[in-house]
Amino acid sequence: MNAVKIINALTVDVEDYFHVSAFADVINRDSWTSLESRVEQNTGKLLEIFDDASVSATFFVLGWVAERFPRLVKEIVANGHELACHGYSHQLIYNQEEGAFREETVKAKKILEDISGCVIFGYRAASYSITERSRWALEVLIDAGFKYDSSIVPVMHDLYGMANVGAYPYGLHLPDGRSLIEFPPSTIRFAGRRIPIGGGGYFRLFPYWFSKYGLNQINRRDNMPFSFYLHPWEIDPNQPRISAGWKSSFRHYNNLQKCEPRLLKLLKEFRFGTMMSVLGEMAPESLKISELARSPMVNRRKPL
Repeated sequence: MNAVKIINALTVDVEDYFHVSAFADVINRDSWTSLESRVEQNTGKLLEIFDDASVSATFFVLGWVAERFPRLVKEIVANGHELACHGYSHQLIYNQEEGAFREETVKAKKILEDISGCVIFGYRAASYSITERSRWALEVLIDAGFKYDSSIVPVMHDLYGMANVGAYPYGLHLPDGRSLIEFPPSTIRFAGRRIPIGGGGYFRLFPYWFSKYGLNQINRRDNMPFSFYLHPWEIDPNQPRISAGWKSSFRHYNNLQKCEPRLLKLLKEFRFGTMMSVLGEMAPESLKISELARSPMVNRRKPL
């Protein structure tokens, strides 16, 4: 690929501030409907920002959100963006039984397809929760008809990550020949370790120059596209405050006021498109099969 012409994947995880895993211990799912929702207005603002920048993005929409705001789903599609699935209830996959995960995933995909009239090809797990404990979820995604996943982060973290997996899109293959493309969130190797650089809390934590440096490394040194993500609540510094532990509060609220200005700069300095468009630009030989793919993907969860 020509680094100057590389198109990077711009993605949005469409969920509300009270859906995040950081607050799961203090906000009961049964209370979600009683809380002030800001996802529609914040996502609408992102749509305006992307329209002004003339870029297309992939919106991974939570099924719970789609059910309550079908007009938002239709607006995403009408604005020329790719619609993808973020599951239904934002539960960490490794805390779910396989049957429950399968049911929720199929349900969320159907909701999005029924509202939009589009076939849904992409999936991203809540908090990137496909890990060694939940590798079985990949087979569920293939069974459900997804063509690509963006849930496996090639770092180790307290909530997510797998060591020694590919940093760029690669193929995952079942023993029966069926396959899925994995498009991991972007990371770089820095100071002897691999760190996330592809958005979210890291985009707010790191100074902008460092994010730009890391993303440029991917485009110019590695000659590869990066995947960037954010959430609608990250451009909303006035959202209601949730009382939680210091770590959860820091992860969620740190530098919220800086996210939108940084995003506007990012959109001017890099080229962006949808995940499907980026994958379409990549030659098949670039989608190497990883060590993970060579081993059986089925690692079924035992009953609790």
